[in-house]
Amino acid sequence: MSLPPEFALIARHFRGLAGEGALDLQDDAALLAPPPGLELVLAADAMVEGVHYLPDDPPETVGRKLLRVNLSDLAAMGAEPLAYLMTTALPRGTPPDWLAAFAAGLADDQRRFGLHVLGGDTVSIPGPACLSLTILGTVPPGQALRRAGARPGDDLWVSGTIGDGMLGLGVLQGRIPADPEGHLTRRYRLPEPRLALGKALRGVARAAMDVSDGLAQDLGHLCRAGGVGAVLDLAAIPLSPPAAALALEDPCWRARLAAGGDDYELLFAADPADAGRVEAAARAAGTPVARIGGFTDGHVEVTVLGPEGDAVSLPQGGWSHF
Repeated sequence: MSLPPEFALIARHFRGLAGEGALDLQDDAALLAPPPGLELVLAADAMVEGVHYLPDDPPETVGRKLLRVNLSDLAAMGAEPLAYLMTTALPRGTPPDWLAAFAAGLADDQRRFGLHVLGGDTVSIPGPACLSLTILGTVPPGQALRRAGARPGDDLWVSGTIGDGMLGLGVLQGRIPADPEGHLTRRYRLPEPRLALGKALRGVARAAMDVSDGLAQDLGHLCRAGGVGAVLDLAAIPLSPPAAALALEDPCWRARLAAGGDDYELLFAADPADAGRVEAAARAAGTPVARIGGFTDGHVEVTVLGPEGDAVSLPQGGWSHF
């Protein structure tokens, strides 16, 4: 007896991604025994074609980005990856070659980050494509990083560089000058989840989250969670060489980059006395970090300082999901 189309698609493209507990993707649910002595960390993110990725993005990078944006949520909690569930709602007539490349991208990053698929669902829709992933990770009890916890006087840190994802989208849409080395487009299509840094910051960072909707906007989330204010120094925000070149030509770019999205870096608070521990954690993780401001008492708001040390307004508030 031949398989129904949905089951044939799963067998052809996704069964090879399954691991322990997935039951070969032949049951209604998976069976998973949590690792002894660890807490489970769960997160979910969706990507919609034309909103979170471009229709002509290579399908292998779409699969990898879907996994990586969820891995970034684990990094923000100081967690290690374990497994994931995935739902693909794809336009009718999606070519098999697209699905094969999508699954191949997932397989590459499964090997890189050490996790596997447990199951999920596959449906056909008129379009656009909607891809949803629920990720599971682990963390020692009581050691998860949380958004709440920043205190007045704490330093504000960020990992990596800011603004590359926004610029990469601009390059692909023809709004930003060419990106000859492809750095910006790679950063948009393939964010780098800071898992090693998140793990190294356990017991060091007082509060943390990943930057997905814009540095300034996500800093506001940290402030609200901790009941504190913050000062963000635009001149201290770390930029990649192509982003720095734009900012050198036009200083207004720094404000735009602070309001852009798709960075997937870690934003965190730490006691100034722990600056050495933060830098040691960054070295151990192989991830650069920069101190870009601090947390304050009083109103729960973000004050952005320009190059002259005066308060400035950003051109936009960041990415909105609605």
